[in-house]
Amino acid sequence: MKRSVALLIASFVVAALAACSTPAAAPTDDVAAGDGPVVAFYGDSYTLGTGASDPDLRWSTVISEERGWREYNPSVNGLGFINNRSAFGDGSGDLPSLIIDQDPDIVFVTMGLNDNFSYDFAADEIHAQIDEDLQRLHDALPDARFIVVEPFWYTDERPESLGIISGWVEDAAADIGADYIPGASHWIEGHPEWMASDGLHPNDEGYAAMTKQMDAALDELGL
Repeated sequence: MKRSVALLIASFVVAALAACSTPAAAPTDDVAAGDGPVVAFYGDSYTLGTGASDPDLRWSTVISEERGWREYNPSVNGLGFINNRSAFGDGSGDLPSLIIDQDPDIVFVTMGLNDNFSYDFAADEIHAQIDEDLQRLHDALPDARFIVVEPFWYTDERPESLGIISGWVEDAAADIGADYIPGASHWIEGHPEWMASDGLHPNDEGYAAMTKQMDAALDELGL
């Protein structure tokens, strides 16, 4: 049932959000060179850096370079805990599997935006998968530090589902003892000039604003 729902949602989301005129950034399939801690990012297009003129300008790469982290970023356009997803569980090749294989020191989870588009017909599946993904990552990576971020958002209008999904993400973060960064859905609110030409993703200025907010949040966490 989960896979059939996911496949249905995938076709909707690819048309609604992932497919756009702005060139997509390429996933970072390899761990960045260096000898610093490996930091993995489980995210969607806002972590992949879609809309930026260069992947080096996305917030994940900037904060990693500033801190001497070795970034591993396999994030996917349109991805949600259920949305645009057909693989689930160990050995499936889904993003949690790829991240577990890297044995990172720190894991960022920045998911949930795209699941708003299917909330009306897949709320139960979304809620269950949030819990399942975070618990699975924690169980497989017991020594990693987890940073779970409130789902990003891209318009000033906020659907009711955004607060509900954000609450589920925060609860799941608490269940695994993760650090939680609230407020991220507001980071580019009220600034249409920070959006790329597709109207869906941040531009370079938008990613710079997200980086500034993330830097401040990580400073508070001692990172």
